[in-house]
Amino acid sequence: MTTPRRIATFDHDGLIFDVRDTGPLDGAVVVLLHGFPQTGASWAETATLLHQRGYRTIVPDQRGYSPRARPRGRFAYRSGRLVADTVALIETLGSGPVHLVGHDWGAVAAWSTAARRPDLVTSLTTVSVPHPAAFLRAMLTSDQLVRSYYMFLFQLPWLPELALRRLPRVLERTLAGTGMTPAQIEQVRREIVHGGALTGGLNWYRAMPFQRPGALRARVTVPTTHVWSDGDTALSPRSAELAGQYVDAGYRLEILTGVSHWVPEEAATALAAIIDRTATEAASRPA
Repeated sequence: MTTPRRIATFDHDGLIFDVRDTGPLDGAVVVLLHGFPQTGASWAETATLLHQRGYRTIVPDQRGYSPRARPRGRFAYRSGRLVADTVALIETLGSGPVHLVGHDWGAVAAWSTAARRPDLVTSLTTVSVPHPAAFLRAMLTSDQLVRSYYMFLFQLPWLPELALRRLPRVLERTLAGTGMTPAQIEQVRREIVHGGALTGGLNWYRAMPFQRPGALRARVTVPTTHVWSDGDTALSPRSAELAGQYVDAGYRLEILTGVSHWVPEEAATALAAIIDRTATEAASRPA
């Protein structure tokens, strides 16, 4: 283990990723992975609350979002590349295993990283999106398929980008319908649509057909908490109920009431407490 040092970027796969490294330098490390259509800025309030609890937070802008990490083509966004990015970040820190947290697509990357590299993860907290196998099962046993209609629309080349850029009211109405505030919507417009990250973000969806079935079913062997909110229009309760069936370790399902999909901003206080509890219990377990 090396002496802690601040990082502003990390390199992987010929790409340079921007990182927000804040909080006590000697604190236990929490890596926070954002989802679509947001950057690491979505974690700002949760990160501040974690700092107050003594944690150092590492928040990357992920593949497709960091200006110098936007490869062309959807094949560059398949699951193995997303996991490798997270692994490279953790190894760059050089501080040992971390507490890994992900929201939305960041949760998918977190589930997969914890499953494939448990040696790098002390605890896992996933927000909104369940284990990939649980999500697929929910597609067949609930209304999840209907809730996920947009994923199929996003498979189309260039048309989603064209619509979201030229029809701003479509973007506004869609995001408002999921529970986003006007300030959050403006941030998406500024950082994602006008910031050049839209195609990269959509390519996470477009890479879905390239996922290996075996990797999707990989089980998690580290202490895990999954967080689902009952105001989430994108994820069904059935998907949350199934998530624990793919964890071979301590597991807890936390349900937030009256909260939309955008948990890190809307329920930062509750989420920080959940992350802290998961991390503390995992760190105190016998080696």
